[in-house]
Amino acid sequence: MSTLYESTLRSLPLLGRGKVRDNYAVGNDRLLIVTTDRLSAFDVIMGEPIPGKGRVLNQMADFWFERLKDIVPNHLTGVAPESVVAADEAEQVKGRAVVVKRLEPILVEAVVRGYLAGSGWKDYQATGSVCGVQLPPGLQNAQKLPEPIFTPAAKAEMGHHDENITYDDMERRIGTELSATIRDISIKLYQAAADYAATRGIIIADTKFEFGLDNHGKLYLMDEALTADSSRFWPADQYQVGTNPPSFDKQFVRDWLETQPWKKEPPAPKLPDDVVTKTSEKYQEALERLTGQKLA
Repeated sequence: MSTLYESTLRSLPLLGRGKVRDNYAVGNDRLLIVTTDRLSAFDVIMGEPIPGKGRVLNQMADFWFERLKDIVPNHLTGVAPESVVAADEAEQVKGRAVVVKRLEPILVEAVVRGYLAGSGWKDYQATGSVCGVQLPPGLQNAQKLPEPIFTPAAKAEMGHHDENITYDDMERRIGTELSATIRDISIKLYQAAADYAATRGIIIADTKFEFGLDNHGKLYLMDEALTADSSRFWPADQYQVGTNPPSFDKQFVRDWLETQPWKKEPPAPKLPDDVVTKTSEKYQEALERLTGQKLA
């Protein structure tokens, strides 16, 4: 399977590269977003691409954007990526890119948690709450919460951790009305996705959404949605309260990195072939189990 670590399109102006995505301008009002096979862990980009990862993420996000479009409009335009690049660049965008509306991003990530896991579990152990949301005493690791909670995070500069903030902080940053709208939509999106995923034998423990505004102040879901990079997916048949269930994402890479003498700063250790292969398989399994689709 061919990989793409970094796109090299000359037919469009490059606006920037994120940890995984390369963004190009398509005129003044649209973007071409290319999802590469790069993988970041602990906010450090690994040196080895993960075969199929970018196409899996792209296909999975498209699936959810279509499924959830009645809850909130999204940034997709329906324009074929191959139509906006030079003919000899089509292979770089095929199956891994989208042409989207150019929006003003809201610099707060909308995180919804249905289960106590990851940084939320650590926060709860220390304070009895998660990002300022008080929770009942006596909860265990990986336990389902009484109801999903909204725990925003401030977007960080490249190479830095996003910072968990309270809802009050979010209101101060972007306003009361917009904060409430994003919170309510995010919980609806999570609930609809979690209900569907349950029918496929998958638990969505938590996820993050990103939103943007157009020139008229209309809100859109953007970036990616409910992918293995932006969500914690657990197989329901292996779920057990009190333990960390196996997940369909880069946890396999993180676990290997935790065994290495590494300060979690660039450059990252070289990933062994078997870790790369198993991670690739995990992403593709997530796509198939959740959507019922093979990688196109």
